[in-house]
Amino acid sequence: MTSYLAAEATAVTAAADGAVHTYAWLLIAFPLLGAAILLLGGRRTNTWGHWLAIAMSLASFAWAVTSLFALLSYAPADRSRVVEVYRWIEVGGFSADVSLLLDPLSITFVLLITGVGSLIHIYSVGYMAHDDSRRRFFAYLNLFVAAMLVLVLADNYALLFLGWEGVGLASYLLIGFWQYKPSAAVAAKKAFLINRVGDIGLLIAIMVLFTTFGTVAFGPLFEAAPGAGQGVMTAVGLLLLLGACGKSAQLPLQAWLLDAMEGPTPVSALIHAATMVTAGVYLIVRSGPIFEAAPTAQLVVTIVGAATLLAGAAIGCAKDDIKKALAGSTMSQIGYMVLAAGLGPIGYAAAIAHLVTHGFFKAGLFLGAGSVMHGMNDEVDMRRYGALRSAMPITFATFGLGYLAIIGVPFLSGWWTKEGIIQAAFDSGGVTGQILGWATLLGAGLTAFYMSRIMFMTFFGKKRWAEDAHPHESPMSMTVPMIVLAVGSVALGALLVFNYTLAQFLAPVVGAPHHEFDLAHMVLSPYSLIALALMLAGVAFAWVRYARADVPGAAPKGNFVTVAARNELYGNAVNEGLFMRPGLVLTKASTAFDNSVVDGLVNGVARWVKGSSEGLRLTQTGFARSYALTMLFGAAIVVATTLGVSFA
Repeated sequence: MTSYLAAEATAVTAAADGAVHTYAWLLIAFPLLGAAILLLGGRRTNTWGHWLAIAMSLASFAWAVTSLFALLSYAPADRSRVVEVYRWIEVGGFSADVSLLLDPLSITFVLLITGVGSLIHIYSVGYMAHDDSRRRFFAYLNLFVAAMLVLVLADNYALLFLGWEGVGLASYLLIGFWQYKPSAAVAAKKAFLINRVGDIGLLIAIMVLFTTFGTVAFGPLFEAAPGAGQGVMTAVGLLLLLGACGKSAQLPLQAWLLDAMEGPTPVSALIHAATMVTAGVYLIVRSGPIFEAAPTAQLVVTIVGAATLLAGAAIGCAKDDIKKALAGSTMSQIGYMVLAAGLGPIGYAAAIAHLVTHGFFKAGLFLGAGSVMHGMNDEVDMRRYGALRSAMPITFATFGLGYLAIIGVPFLSGWWTKEGIIQAAFDSGGVTGQILGWATLLGAGLTAFYMSRIMFMTFFGKKRWAEDAHPHESPMSMTVPMIVLAVGSVALGALLVFNYTLAQFLAPVVGAPHHEFDLAHMVLSPYSLIALALMLAGVAFAWVRYARADVPGAAPKGNFVTVAARNELYGNAVNEGLFMRPGLVLTKASTAFDNSVVDGLVNGVARWVKGSSEGLRLTQTGFARSYALTMLFGAAIVVATTLGVSFA
């Protein structure tokens, strides 16, 4: 974690590093410009707006690739550049710049965001073809990409928080895009509010960091972190974890993710597979020196990751809605990444590798689900699918490759990266390492079962379609991105993990690989063999239950565990009982003084003025003779008073 100091010492200038790094702000400017044109241009952009959005996203991706090659031209120790754009905030002793950090970690995320994001933009042309508000949808997609790029390119926590909130706003707009549906509007508000809980944690952490170190810039902070008090670092680590739990749908802030499936399916692929839900993992890895100075916070991170990977898997096993089943899977896979990130230097590279491959195969799975819905009149209940492999061969093939990758079939992407996390968990040592390792193995078996369940219920077995369903293959604008993502699902893991390519690239930021690559050990280690056995058992059990046997049209009642999983482990009920209702009581109690004393005083004065006015109103009769007589009496009183004073 020493690259930040090098980055501060080598702040980029045009003379030193040329236009590529000097103009790194173009990475953000392209999609931001696209969003501005589409939102401000109005209906005039309806016919071509989606193509502009795609062009802006692709332009950002092209610039990201150029930036990658520029970074690779430097020696590994020099692959960090701080691009100072302008002075943003300077108030008293607090200052924050709009400065972008280009290093191996940030450019990895930039490539994932812009690459997968561009494919999802292209897919959306066909998926949203008949939506009257398609131009606005693409504007929101561009806005989201821009905000996510701000988040991962920031070189200080203040700018990171700006991108963090921008992602929250864009996700709110996209989840609730079909706001005429009450369920979509509620889901958007729910995601927004639960994420605000995590955001408060991140904001307080930034305040504590500034109070303690006098800066929010990564370089000075990470240099000083090892010498700070462990209590302060633990508090900051836990607050950062709270922020990560909100964005990455980790326990206990996971309840928004499944409801967020109410948004259009490309939103699920972009936000809930490849970008937004990975922001928490990025935050933990980027803040590595802080967590390394707080072992207690690191332990809590691993516990949260392990608990969430099992909870998400349980939910995925019970959901009949194809998108919600995949959302449970996302919870679980992000749990793997968070667990690995909590292991410190031995897990950082494994977490990022799984994050990248997950971005490909999970985005492909979500887009495949959208393709199925497109051909099935937007039906999401897998109990009304079955035997779709012949009607939708391309969707079946691409979805199938993503399925094989995520369950850990040897030599596909998911196998390479998940094995790395399992190995890192056991290598962490001690009883804790054993517990975490066995949790990852159990999660592997559950992953094989719930993903096989999705695969078999959708593409195998007997036809269970509605009478008006006429399944058909999706247009090329949808299938081509699915094919590209499927290729990544097959090959990307080997490219990243073999010979530790990604780990060595990330080493200047996250530390060197903790052991040498050994393919034979990776294949034949006891943990790998156990994971393979659990994977095969999960597939076999799902085959018996959902491919060979008839799938009933209605879900069976099930036992307590099944019912709990269908109800998302009662996350909503827990939030309501522990937070919402006590919050209402606290709010009423806190307003009692205001209602009884403050409002009583104000309203009392108002009532007195009203009563006095009503009494004085009786003196106004409207008769001139009454007013004349009153004036006469008044004049007499004045004269008498004056004479009395004079005689005295």
